Amino acid sequence: MLKFRDKKIVLASGSPRRQQFLRDLNLDFEIRINEIEEVYPPWLKAHEITDYLAVLKSTAFEGELSENEILVTSDTIVWHDGHALGKPKDYDDAVKMLRKMSGSTHEVFTSVCLKTIDATTVFHDVTKVTFSPMSDEAIHYYLETCKPFDKAGAYGIQDWLGLTVISKIEGSYTNVVGLPTEKFYKHLSSFAD
Repeated sequence: MLKFRDKKIVLASGSPRRQQFLRDLNLDFEIRINEIEEVYPPWLKAHEITDYLAVLKSTAFEGELSENEILVTSDTIVWHDGHALGKPKDYDDAVKMLRKMSGSTHEVFTSVCLKTIDATTVFHDVTKVTFSPMSDEAIHYYLETCKPFDKAGAYGIQDWLGLTVISKIEGSYTNVVGLPTEKFYKHLSSFAD
């Protein structure tokens, strides 16, 4: 797009889903990843966690950005019953997460940080997702076939579980996948001006 012609977008994410969203938005971008330890203060709640982590990820690029670059970092969590569910530690942790969410509603928060050498902005989105009750058989089948261990809350709305268990969604679908594309594009457009 003309608006981004003199800007270089740098996506700091190994998520194939976020990368695909930027391709689908017809944005030219490069992937650059600087690993950081994703640790946040225990008193943070809900979007405060994802805001903090999205900004923290951007600090790993301090002093590395060029004049025309816009860095994009983000973080997603599932917020259920007053607790953050990130990526599962292992298979058993994934089982516990899915059992907790079975037959209930949770929120998915994604925060995005946009950073240049002169400015930083962070925004977030929230989507409510309701699961039908899941049997242990369904949980094990899902984990063995789809292997969602790289996803917050141990599930992907875009795969088998999304097709069979999610009974209601309030808010942005793409936010649950990992990037609220409508909000992202709006913020990126104004940030690039």
